[in-house]
Amino acid sequence: MEDWKEELREEGHALLSHLFALAKWLVMALAAGLGVGLVGVAFHIAVEEATLAREAHPWLLYLLPVAGLAIVGLYHLAGVKEDRGTNVVLEAVRGEVPLPFRTAPLIFIASALTHLCGGSSGREGAALQIGGSIASGVGEKLGLSEADKRTLVVCGMSAAFAALFGTPLTAALFALEVVHVGVMYYAALVPAFLSALTAALLAGCLGLSPTAYAVAELPELGAVSLLQTVLLGVLCALVAILFCQGMHAAHRLYGKCFPNHYLRAAVGGCIIVVLTLLSGTRDYNGAGGAVIAAAVAGQAVPWAFLLKLLFTALTLGAGFKGGEIVPSFFTGAAFGCVVGPLLGLPASFSASLGIVGVFCGVTNCPLSSILLSYELFGGQGLALYAVACAVSYLISGYGGLYSAQHMIYSKIKPEHYQKRE
Repeated sequence: MEDWKEELREEGHALLSHLFALAKWLVMALAAGLGVGLVGVAFHIAVEEATLAREAHPWLLYLLPVAGLAIVGLYHLAGVKEDRGTNVVLEAVRGEVPLPFRTAPLIFIASALTHLCGGSSGREGAALQIGGSIASGVGEKLGLSEADKRTLVVCGMSAAFAALFGTPLTAALFALEVVHVGVMYYAALVPAFLSALTAALLAGCLGLSPTAYAVAELPELGAVSLLQTVLLGVLCALVAILFCQGMHAAHRLYGKCFPNHYLRAAVGGCIIVVLTLLSGTRDYNGAGGAVIAAAVAGQAVPWAFLLKLLFTALTLGAGFKGGEIVPSFFTGAAFGCVVGPLLGLPASFSASLGIVGVFCGVTNCPLSSILLSYELFGGQGLALYAVACAVSYLISGYGGLYSAQHMIYSKIKPEHYQKRE
């Protein structure tokens, strides 16, 4: 009888503790969603306005080397000698390094400058840094425990991502899934979803439309379409490996050839200007949203995916800021649109498969990728998108965009991953 009463008391204490945690994170996650979401909306508008200004004034491209010098100077003035980008955010979630608040204004301004002058980059990497650094700074000011600060960083990441793309489910799960491959920080599950949904709702109220694409043709689930999807998933994984290797190789090559950061940025800017003139199009400057939409509509240039990869690697490797995710969307969409029909798949559908397949391969986040397909393209064909993501995750191996990402479980065996020396 006494044992039963003691067990009941323990369950009651546990319930109260969980209710208190829910109440605490309701307040903190909603505040993070509103605060970071507002900054995310401002960042979205800044990048959009920069893009519109570049398109209206093509001569701005020639200022890209100057923009590179300004970005390097800005980081040096702020005392940041070696910026590790999104990797620092992942390490901050694990409590390994502090995430300084100054990261937010630095990456905000630097990304806007990169887009204004035609560097090839996205915005989600910047969003993760903005959201994470703001949340970390607020947590420090509030005197939160280390565990709570780490959870708040996850909230900031998911809120900024959701405000930019209008994909709250993907944003929340990505912030949880990207840090450790194979396991998730489930203690942050409720805060991450609450902050992401709050930020997405705020962005919608302020007039931002969520990112979404209409897929023209969807094959029915069957033996043939399943096999075709598996094959395209394998090819997307290979493209993802090429994408990641290209990003890392460009960074190493710039560092070896141009140890001086100012010279590196200036040379990189000049290279992008020359490549743009040689290509005869501005499609590869900026994020390339119009090309992604065209590919999902069934129109793509055969070698566009390789050119976007090249432009992005040379831009980010030189020290310009932004992110790699939207360029990976571009690469996947252009590749899928061209290669999918060769496998017998509709061009529009294979472009959408390419987006989530390459995204999964470069980030090692299969569940986020499946949710991304739902939020970008709707629920139809979800089983085939899931298969493409699963295959790409398996085949893409243990590399990825983020060197700070920890591999916990093997991709081919139900055991912990042992890294080869």
